[in-house]
Amino acid sequence: MPPKSGRGSRQPLVKHQAEPNPANDAPNSRKRRKRPAPNAQLVIITGLSGSGKGSVLKVFEDLGYYSVDNLPIGLIPKFAELTRDSSSIRFAALVVDIREGLSLKRFPSIYARIRREIPTSLLFLEADDETITRRFSETRRPHPLGNEQSIAKSISLERQLLAPIRRLADLTVNTSKFTVHELRDFIKEKFRGAKEESKIMIYLTSFGYRHGIPTDSDLVFDVRFLPNPNYIPRFKKLTGRHPSVARYIRSFPQTIEFIDRISELLVYLLPHYIREGKSYLTIAFGCTGGHHRSVMITDQIRKHLSDAGYRVKVTHRDLSKPV
Repeated sequence: MPPKSGRGSRQPLVKHQAEPNPANDAPNSRKRRKRPAPNAQLVIITGLSGSGKGSVLKVFEDLGYYSVDNLPIGLIPKFAELTRDSSSIRFAALVVDIREGLSLKRFPSIYARIRREIPTSLLFLEADDETITRRFSETRRPHPLGNEQSIAKSISLERQLLAPIRRLADLTVNTSKFTVHELRDFIKEKFRGAKEESKIMIYLTSFGYRHGIPTDSDLVFDVRFLPNPNYIPRFKKLTGRHPSVARYIRSFPQTIEFIDRISELLVYLLPHYIREGKSYLTIAFGCTGGHHRSVMITDQIRKHLSDAGYRVKVTHRDLSKPV
């Protein structure tokens, strides 16, 4: 079955493009290492037939997850790789079920492999025999293992076949005790989606220390340790938004490391601010005059946070002021 994209997740899977090597601008430049979108997350949903996997997948879709139903097991590693490297998808969920047949034996090794590549959770759904029997009776659909055997024997066989996968689960849910709405609320409580992160508004601003620190800042980062383009004549009248200036600043390894580390720190912190009920956060980056380094860094952090699913607005406070 072809992938089914969730609402708000209809963009194609796209890999980041590597930054060009700005060898002409700095002697010690080196190629920017490719990094995945911060904190990409994958949820694999599996379990007994009739346990509600389709309904749960729709909940993840509503949470902003890119959703795929019944993806062949052999394609899971590639899907995980695309999710990890995509700039447009951070949260993804997929369903694996008994229709995979003998391929299910490969799942434990595949699951161990992808957990090393991307944060992955395994959600196993089950229900008691009576509930499953009733659900199949109500829908008038045959059990996938039915053939000529009874529904009771089919359920028993499926439990045996899925037992090795069940033991790997991070969360096992018996859906017999839930109504549809209760199950929906339970999943929403357990899994954080892209829409949760959209609740906070992030304001990024660049500034020059000679003009003072923005008084409304929640977090302030000093980037004056980076090489200053202002001392290079051809860059003096340009800003950090000019491609040649940005390439020059990025050409130094400490710049790339700073961007990566600060991005990872912010992606870690923001969910905690959200849980505290914070609706906006102002983050300031300062250099000497507010024209070059702080401007370039602010624009780069904006890209990382936008890729992570956050709403971001940027202000370059001191660009119009004299250097």
